[in-house]
Amino acid sequence: MKQIVAVAILVLFSLFGDAVTMWTHVQIPGSIIGLVLLWLLLQLRVIPVGWVEPGSKLLLSQMLLFFVPSAVGVIQYLPLLRAEGLRLVLVIALSTIAVMIVSGGMTELFVIIKRRMRHGH
Repeated sequence: MKQIVAVAILVLFSLFGDAVTMWTHVQIPGSIIGLVLLWLLLQLRVIPVGWVEPGSKLLLSQMLLFFVPSAVGVIQYLPLLRAEGLRLVLVIALSTIAVMIVSGGMTELFVIIKRRMRHGH
């Protein structure tokens, strides 16, 4: 039951972000706005991590399922893949490497900050 409630909270933040995007006509995806708002509320301890952690763990454990529809959809674009496949693979590989580097760096930074906060520095 905790997982269902946690996923519902995450979905509500995404929907709220979508609503903000529609109201303000900002060129930022609603899911990003919802994610930033959730992050701020978690940082300010307005929302306890325990409210969303079970749902986030569930969604992360099933993440590959979210990519199946897009992978199957690629089949519709075989002519494009034949013409531009090498460029697409190169862009995907480089952007994946960039995301991994930035994610790793941010994780390291957060770990350092968390350690300093625990030790009172």
